[in-house]
Amino acid sequence: MPFTVLNSRMVEARIGPGQRMFSQRGAMLAYRGDVAFTPNIQGGQGGVGSMIGRRIAGEATPLMTIEGSGTVMFGHGGHHVHVVDLTGETLYVEADRLLAFDGSLQQGTMFMGSQGGVMGMVRGQVTGQGLFTTTLKGQGSAAVMAHGGVIELPITPRGPVHVDPQAYVAHRGDVRNKLSTALGWRDMVGRGSGEAFQLELSGQGTVYVQASEEKL
Repeated sequence: MPFTVLNSRMVEARIGPGQRMFSQRGAMLAYRGDVAFTPNIQGGQGGVGSMIGRRIAGEATPLMTIEGSGTVMFGHGGHHVHVVDLTGETLYVEADRLLAFDGSLQQGTMFMGSQGGVMGMVRGQVTGQGLFTTTLKGQGSAAVMAHGGVIELPITPRGPVHVDPQAYVAHRGDVRNKLSTALGWRDMVGRGSGEAFQLELSGQGTVYVQASEEKL
């Protein structure tokens, strides 16, 4: 069920009989029709394994299950909302940046160290984000949150894309990531921007970057 963008901070989704959606608790702004909202303790479509993985990582963002027939409007904290349409690939996104997503998508978790080795674990410490990240895979749509809007940067085999870890929102596709350093003489004399670490993404896919380096 695709999302309809109402404005930069709100989206709307239509749900019908036999369909299901998940959202962050507190993300529902308004709805029309016969729609039911229930707390989700199964970790979305990923089941108990997904929930346990997120709790170990300290990333157990509470979810709501949405069912029925009608339309639901979503938004949270005044954050900008960006819709990602998946056609079978996997979206990697921090749990607290997920606003809402189709129940048809398979939800899971991935240990970031498995993509970047020790550097993946360092990324979690530097950014303040967990070592686990949420994955969504299949056919469907997800709405993610960001500060100041989102741009999509293509990642191609021609060369990696470097992103400030605090500006990173999500990525999808066949992409590997690692943390790299960008120390130069300005950093040595105290005149650098403070952005001594960069997230390096390589492969084939897309990375979503927010306009502000603030965390949600």
